Amino acid sequence: MERFTISLDDTLARQFDELIGQRGYGNRSEAVRDLIRAAIEADRQRQPPTGNCVGMLSYTYDHHERLLADRLTGLQHNHHDLTVASMHAHLDHTQCVESVILKGSTADVRQFADALMAECGVHHGHLNLIALEAHQPHAHGQDGEPHIHYSPAS
Repeated sequence: MERFTISLDDTLARQFDELIGQRGYGNRSEAVRDLIRAAIEADRQRQPPTGNCVGMLSYTYDHHERLLADRLTGLQHNHHDLTVASMHAHLDHTQCVESVILKGSTADVRQFADALMAECGVHHGHLNLIALEAHQPHAHGQDGEPHIHYSPAS
């Protein structure tokens, strides 16, 4: 593990300590590591999509909007290869919130999320992506089919 030292003015150091206290970090190093990871991932997401990712798409919508629920379900079925799971909750008598876990090529996941969020009646859509790294294909057991595992990119 590499170590480095940074200098902060008193005001910034105090604000940072307040932030890490509110978020429950045990020390500054843990907080700095997470900030660096977030900055690297944000920079990666500004670049053209490449590789694979896992994503969480969250959005709200009015379930009284004509055929919107059917259109949203249809989009997910049409992209069943990307849709891992979904969760639906009722916020009030008209508004629903859904979260959909997606996994696949970053370009396909972004395209699907953009199409779903562009549906008339969908509001507050947000896609959070995490880049994935593929590991060497391998099989489990004697007769297992070779497959690839993915883990978050470092």
